[in-house]
Amino acid sequence: MSHPVDLIRAALDAIPLPTLLVDRTERIVASNADAQTLLGAQIENRHFATILRQPPILDAIEGCLRDGLPKTAQYLSNDGAQDTTFTVSCRFVPGVGVREAGGVLVSFQDITHVEQAGQMRRDFVANVSHELRTPLTALMGFIETLRGPAKDDAPARARFLDIMEGEAARMNRLVGDLLSLSRVEEDERVRPKDQVDIVAQLNSTLHSLRPLADEAGISMTLDAAPGPLMITGDGDQLRQVFTNLVENAIKYGNRGGEVRLIVTDHDRDGALRAPSVRVQVADDGPGIDPVHLPRLTERFYRADSHRSRELGGTGLGLAIVKHIVNRHRGRLRVSSDVGQGASFTVILPK
Repeated sequence: MSHPVDLIRAALDAIPLPTLLVDRTERIVASNADAQTLLGAQIENRHFATILRQPPILDAIEGCLRDGLPKTAQYLSNDGAQDTTFTVSCRFVPGVGVREAGGVLVSFQDITHVEQAGQMRRDFVANVSHELRTPLTALMGFIETLRGPAKDDAPARARFLDIMEGEAARMNRLVGDLLSLSRVEEDERVRPKDQVDIVAQLNSTLHSLRPLADEAGISMTLDAAPGPLMITGDGDQLRQVFTNLVENAIKYGNRGGEVRLIVTDHDRDGALRAPSVRVQVADDGPGIDPVHLPRLTERFYRADSHRSRELGGTGLGLAIVKHIVNRHRGRLRVSSDVGQGASFTVILPK
């Protein structure tokens, strides 16, 4: 006949969460492999306070042993790569343990992803609020000035109205990008099914951005094989991707410089392990410090915050690009060195 502790340990091993049992002697009498991975291999037969240490969980276990009522607490740890958060559930189990006098079953549920999602939402709201507050503050200040000191000053009124129009346009761009990002995220799990000529899309994009390039004195070239090059994709979203990348190259490139688009067709691409089309958008501007490259596609992240706002950027464009490329099961590669320009490469499966 199996020893009671062996039966308890076998039951704990069947629980898909880190779980341990604390008996009336306040010692850990059994634990499963997940609990030993989380807390250490030599935790059994030791007082629970020497293993867990954090006051909220100690109070929860002591309270459950005392009154037999369910308790919950949070346990904070680190898996070597990031901080982790667990919800700890304490439930009294009568008639178990070394002295058969009952004990507390302690289980750990990893809620790190929930905490991270909550932090992302809080950061997003804070960033949106910050981005809107600046133009709103400017608008309110100019309105007050137009009603007071500049009420009868026609030149000042015209100048202030121009600035107000620019600030309103900035808010409109931000709201537009927020709506676009929301739509893209909503569709991200649905793979596109249409056939799209990528070369025609790029030609159309360059045609629409020609006035902006001419104003900046920048030439644009497209290096692609003649004839159509078909891929499975969403034409409108791909146009949005290349419009964003080419517009950024124009804005951040050197005045009088060049923006180059290079299209290559691959029978088997190492990045996708499948046939692909690569579209590289390169400029000859001041480049981006490599320290910024890993974070460029984060919402509201800017390598040069002041210049981006001056040029009308919302900080959401590359986040939208990333989600669209993800929807197409593609990859986005960015390379740059300070003073050497920047290159954005979109890799799309055929």
